[in-house]
Amino acid sequence: MIQRPDQRVAILIDAQNMYHSAKHLHGAKVNFGALVQAVAAGRPIIRAIAYVAKSKTGEEQAFFDALSQSGIELKIKDVQEFASGEKKADWDVGMTVDAVKLAPRADAIVLVTGDGDFVPLVEYLKAHGVMAEVAAFSESTNAKLKEVADHYTDVSADPEQFLLLPHGKTEGRRRQGSRPAGHGPQNRPNQGPSDRPGRDVAPGLRKIKITY
Repeated sequence: MIQRPDQRVAILIDAQNMYHSAKHLHGAKVNFGALVQAVAAGRPIIRAIAYVAKSKTGEEQAFFDALSQSGIELKIKDVQEFASGEKKADWDVGMTVDAVKLAPRADAIVLVTGDGDFVPLVEYLKAHGVMAEVAAFSESTNAKLKEVADHYTDVSADPEQFLLLPHGKTEGRRRQGSRPAGHGPQNRPNQGPSDRPGRDVAPGLRKIKITY
């Protein structure tokens, strides 16, 4: 399927998946505001939702505020802590249910995640006439998810645009991005939960226009 400027787009962000990928792969945070603007590609946004987890300390609040101020809606779930010490805050089902609910209203749905568990959702959306796009880090994106997506945006392709790097660190030369899954040129796609409070507001964060 081809992107058209009149397509109504819903963008669903797996914030935890993206945060941990950015941290482990690049030692950086995701500039979610820039990413949302890029994957929208000038098309009207009907919803832009970030699925986030809240810890007992509440240190993520500055990050949550930055997302809200940029026009990204939040869906918040408390982190579950088990006796074994394991922590969990899984939003897969919540994102899937929202995507299915939004499908009748959207021409395209962008899943910002590299999680292969979303392959059946992408296939479902495509079967119902909705363009299913994916944006994530190529190094940590499930191969099948890339394959089935109508369009794929590699966040690692342009770290200067999509990442907030620690002061003094550079990514070196820009990497060449992967092509969308068998279609056309690569899309040019605010940051993840902070390890330290007070470092979550991206400089020059632009407000995203949301249409309903």
